[in-house]
Amino acid sequence: MESLQGKGVVVTGAGSGIGAALARRFAAAGARVVVNDLDAARAGAVADEVGGVAVPGDASVVVADALAALDGSVDVYCANAGLASGGTEAADERVWADAWDVNVMAHVRAAHALVPGWLERGEGRFVSTVSAAGLLTMVGAAPYSVTKHGAYAFAEWLSLTYRHRGLKVHAICPQGVRTDMLTAAGSAGELVLAPTAVEPEDVADALFAGMAEDRFLILPHREVAAYYQARAATPDKWLTGMNHIQQKWEASER
Repeated sequence: MESLQGKGVVVTGAGSGIGAALARRFAAAGARVVVNDLDAARAGAVADEVGGVAVPGDASVVVADALAALDGSVDVYCANAGLASGGTEAADERVWADAWDVNVMAHVRAAHALVPGWLERGEGRFVSTVSAAGLLTMVGAAPYSVTKHGAYAFAEWLSLTYRHRGLKVHAICPQGVRTDMLTAAGSAGELVLAPTAVEPEDVADALFAGMAEDRFLILPHREVAAYYQARAATPDKWLTGMNHIQQKWEASER
């Protein structure tokens, strides 16, 4: 992997959790880091810690301000901000729309703004924090699962379309990570994700190992690869297994 010394890096949703761990790791590697978060106080605190620049606000429209903060040069963009929206097909359409906007369209907007410049100079790196839900699914969270599948599909499309022109894309797909998002997942998160949850720093380590090897798919939980293979090879068996988890969760809620 090329040196990150002096490189411009943007991390959205970096006020805590995975985003903050990524910001710290990139800063430790010598990058100039823009810390974005809806919570201005959190963004400022992490930026102060890592010697970066806080650009608080909506992750879906942050690129212009980030470019200004980095003198027009973004080398790595980490689309990390996300909404862990729960619910079924009956979830309010506003919930679905918000999940789509943050989990998918924020990535699309960032790429729209950055990819032309990256292609012109023949290099650039797009990091998408997807979740294992984007490869598999998550019980009790239809909007989250569906839009994370969309985030993965967009990252995959970017990679296959532009890799021969210098664009490097990474999709991070962890299961449980000990963050506020895991806490917000409630009983479903406790059942499915908490038992094997890792620290945010473990996710940052996995990304850096993947970048060193130019790997697209980053799996902080190695077992996810086997689950993904099972889903593709024997979908009905896999769905039956997931349905058993669904039934176990429903029983725990009674």
